[in-house]
Amino acid sequence: MLDKIGEPGSSKATLFEMLGGVEQVRAIVERFYDIMDSDPRAAGIRAMHAPDLTSAREKLFMFLTGWTGGPQLYIEQYGHPRLRMRHMPFPIDESARDQWMYCMIKAMHDTGVEDTIIEKMGAALHGVADFMRNREG
Repeated sequence: MLDKIGEPGSSKATLFEMLGGVEQVRAIVERFYDIMDSDPRAAGIRAMHAPDLTSAREKLFMFLTGWTGGPQLYIEQYGHPRLRMRHMPFPIDESARDQWMYCMIKAMHDTGVEDTIIEKMGAALHGVADFMRNREG
């Protein structure tokens, strides 16, 4: 998981604070799944999800809130994310990773996240997304 950018009381903010908190994380997640659900460039990862994205939306919101340095909503409800294990049943290759990243970067742009924050968060998320790969290609 992402280390916090700054320790409590330091002059550096967490990504959660830099994004603007819960409302902005929610907006990013909602836009992320709207893109995934409608953009043909994300058809591969959309096919890996259930027809109803309600649960996926809530889990990603809870995870990203804590991952960016906010309240640990996901851990409080589900325990440790164990991301790689939870994603193992799905054939995740470079294309799936890149589709996920495309949706996330576009969602951040579409919701007005500043470019410098998109770069920081995008770089950190790419590392996580790449770690989820379990297939070549």
